[in-house]
Amino acid sequence: MSESAPGATELTSQYSTQVAGDLERNLKEQERLSGEIEALQDQLAALRHDHTVLQGIQQVLGTPSTAVSPAAPADTAVPAPRKRAAAPDGRSGGRKSAAPAGKQTARKTASKATSKATSKAAAKESPTRSGPTLVELVREHLGEQKEPRSAAEISTVLGRQHPDRTIKATVVRTTLEGLVARNQAQRVKQGNSVFYTSPDAGEPAARPEDGPQQSD
Repeated sequence: MSESAPGATELTSQYSTQVAGDLERNLKEQERLSGEIEALQDQLAALRHDHTVLQGIQQVLGTPSTAVSPAAPADTAVPAPRKRAAAPDGRSGGRKSAAPAGKQTARKTASKATSKATSKAAAKESPTRSGPTLVELVREHLGEQKEPRSAAEISTVLGRQHPDRTIKATVVRTTLEGLVARNQAQRVKQGNSVFYTSPDAGEPAARPEDGPQQSD
């Protein structure tokens, strides 16, 4: 009896280790299969959603619906490796091409709607873009003046001439500095004030009365 006890204990320990390993592998296999089942369920839900959308598009287009069951049994949803010959009436080919044709029709409808929306947006924006730019307005205004003008004066005049546009003094000043950088305008500094004139105006006349009051 004393000799058989250690042997039985060792055998029990081996069986326990093997059973524990089998249980761990079983749990891992269950987790793997559960993940695959969830992924397949998500794919099935997506296909059913696409099927519903395509049926709605088919009804809008007025085309005859094909007899396809959206809720197939679980055992028939898995594709089989066997191959079938095409039926004489061509039903097998019709089922395969129904979904791509519906998706293509949906894409064409969406493309037409997008193009119409783009055309409407362009039609709304075209009247605004047809007018002269701020650079053209500022350059033309400077060419009509015989004396230097400040950015504030130019923005005030242009705002009265074009009430439909928002003309700010800061934007006009930036535009004027850009014209000066391109030699399309001249900058004149009198005291703390800065004035601008057209390059064709020659030597601008001094404006001592405006020197200390304006800082634009």
